[in-house]
Amino acid sequence: MTSSTWSALGNTYVVVEPNLQRALTSNDARVLASDTDGVVEVLSAGVDDMHVVIWNPDGSRAELSGNGARIAAAWLAERTGARRISVHVGDREVVANVLEDGLIEQDLGEVQVGPREVVAETTLVAVSVGNPHAVVVGDPDDIARLGPLLEMHPRFPERTNVQVVRIDAPGEVTARVWERGVGETASSGTSAVAVAAATHDVGDVLVHFPGGDLRVRLEHGRARLTGPAERVL
Repeated sequence: MTSSTWSALGNTYVVVEPNLQRALTSNDARVLASDTDGVVEVLSAGVDDMHVVIWNPDGSRAELSGNGARIAAAWLAERTGARRISVHVGDREVVANVLEDGLIEQDLGEVQVGPREVVAETTLVAVSVGNPHAVVVGDPDDIARLGPLLEMHPRFPERTNVQVVRIDAPGEVTARVWERGVGETASSGTSAVAVAAATHDVGDVLVHFPGGDLRVRLEHGRARLTGPAERVL
């Protein structure tokens, strides 16, 4: 099967082109992912519309990945030259626009923010961006301890992504991410939305990750995400 490797601020995915004979299995995904952060399986692709499945390295499926969907859009834009692309993943349609500077802006849709709660003696906010997140305001260096603790906690029966975020200023935060089924990653698109929504009500939020910066715009309970994606192999 034909594949290529792409990066979104150090978050790397293998993009697998459509195979009409056989869809990927969980074991296929584990093998293909190798030392990357997952696999984007392209089920079908037109000029500006595509359907994908996003796999975690452990062989589980992700309901949504902001970086994975952005990589999918970049992959199709490279093939067809489209500047506005609809990426269907899970039960969401992510509309991506390729901007003049080469960055990609995505409409990730509705964001649901829960109340503060205490889990495993840790205060957090549960956020849904089509996939689950647990956002902790604190020292991002605590991610290695809190990530695995909260990911597997019974409070989250389907497991959860975990972020520890420091508020640097209004509209600016620094975070580290523990992705469900992956471990710590250099960046995460839906995590950027989650930490922005957990710490701000509306407006633009610049999110600093170890891999680089993502921009989030919150308005009317929805989120737009802007960042890069590029082929590396």
